[in-house]
Amino acid sequence: MKINCDMGESFGSWTMGMDEEVMPLIDMASIACGFHASDPLIMEHTVQMALAEDVVIGAHPGYPDLAGFGRRDLSLHPQELKAGLVYQLAALDGICRVNGTRVEYVKPHGALYNKMMRDEATMTIIMEAVRDFAPDCPLVVLATPGSEEISAKGREYDIEVWFEAFSDRAYDDEGRLVNRSQPGAVHQDIETIGQQVQQIINEQSVTTLSGKRIPIQADTICVHGDSQHALDSARHIRDIISSS
Repeated sequence: MKINCDMGESFGSWTMGMDEEVMPLIDMASIACGFHASDPLIMEHTVQMALAEDVVIGAHPGYPDLAGFGRRDLSLHPQELKAGLVYQLAALDGICRVNGTRVEYVKPHGALYNKMMRDEATMTIIMEAVRDFAPDCPLVVLATPGSEEISAKGREYDIEVWFEAFSDRAYDDEGRLVNRSQPGAVHQDIETIGQQVQQIINEQSVTTLSGKRIPIQADTICVHGDSQHALDSARHIRDIISSS
């Protein structure tokens, strides 16, 4: 099981997350590409940190929404959405290339991530963008009971799909993430986070906010780098995976 973390989400002199402390504890860094967060210098610095720790670099594109941190749903024309995705992938990949590396996977951010999991048209546009710009890059999506349908769609577009589960987010009975506006949507204590991770790894399931147990199979576990408990969570999850 690989640990991934959303990173490079600072902007200018404004700092978000504990990237330097968390980077040595993870396997995959999903780096913001400038639309929901980040800027060229932060992107480059984050790429260089990932290289120093031998961490795989992924692109973390989102909606063009710096003010809302990409967590507000936007209604974009399909051409606008696809062009924006290619723009973001190209920006990060360019910085990677001048630093002797490359983008190795794609994981959408925030509202765009949630939208693709409930709207097939959005998923299609994202898959088309990945196929057209980075066909060798897997697309990271939410592991749900219906994951095989997404795998099949990925094969249709000739791209690999990786499935992720979340250590610190609550799930609804459909296997999707509970909206952050709802109470209990984000786990705040390390014990709860650890229990959820152990269940995902050992039982291939997760318990929803209502108490229902649903099956999921994940390739990677996400730690949110912008949370207050990011460092403690990453350490605890690394210990759990090492002992599994």
